[in-house]
Amino acid sequence: MEKSEKPLITEDGLRTDGRGPRDLRPVKIEVGVVKNADGSAYIEHGKNKILAAVYGPSEVHPRHFALQDRALLRCKYHMAPFSVQDRKSPAPSRREIELSKVIREALEPSLFLEYYPRTSIDIFIEVLQADGGTRCASITAASIALADAGIPMRDMVVACAAGKVDGHIVLDLNDIEDKNGEADMPLAMMPNKGLITLLQMDGLVTQEEFKQMLELAMEGCNLIYQIQKKALKSTFIKTVEEV
Repeated sequence: MEKSEKPLITEDGLRTDGRGPRDLRPVKIEVGVVKNADGSAYIEHGKNKILAAVYGPSEVHPRHFALQDRALLRCKYHMAPFSVQDRKSPAPSRREIELSKVIREALEPSLFLEYYPRTSIDIFIEVLQADGGTRCASITAASIALADAGIPMRDMVVACAAGKVDGHIVLDLNDIEDKNGEADMPLAMMPNKGLITLLQMDGLVTQEEFKQMLELAMEGCNLIYQIQKKALKSTFIKTVEEV
């Protein structure tokens, strides 16, 4: 974490974007935005703009990667060169490879992969604009895309981060808070099951602060979960009406 000279939280308790410590950034979700994908979703989480597409279950290529007892879940997270202020190389970075693995592992517990042995389910995530918390927004979008594709699920996975900024515990860090704050804790969970599928942390906090961050991140996940369900329901209601 870098140290910022300018306070990130004012004396009135307002953050750089005008939010209070426990406020989420605006979240907008659209389902079924990629015509040629089996399932897709688009999310705007604050200034983040992310597209997720799912293909499968389908035959595994190369075939020797196939698993005999379940489907092979693959995930590719990629940031567009224009998604950040300084142009990014289009080649996959170590961070993108790591986040692809993190996102896949956060989603796997929610899926009944054993229903589709010797097949593959592929998730492609494209970050069009980044502003902190892209892994959380990507997990949220990818889970909706999987549901849109009709993949059997125990529950949808939703993700949100909490952290410590200028000594305050805050929800849903933006880019400047992520870079200059004291701690950042991304969390993903299945709200109906009450199960956490991802928990990471960068920074140093006390045991009590960790507990506060955990509770606040789960609170944020439950708020986004309602938006997830509403977006998915409205899409299927619209489809039924069209039929």
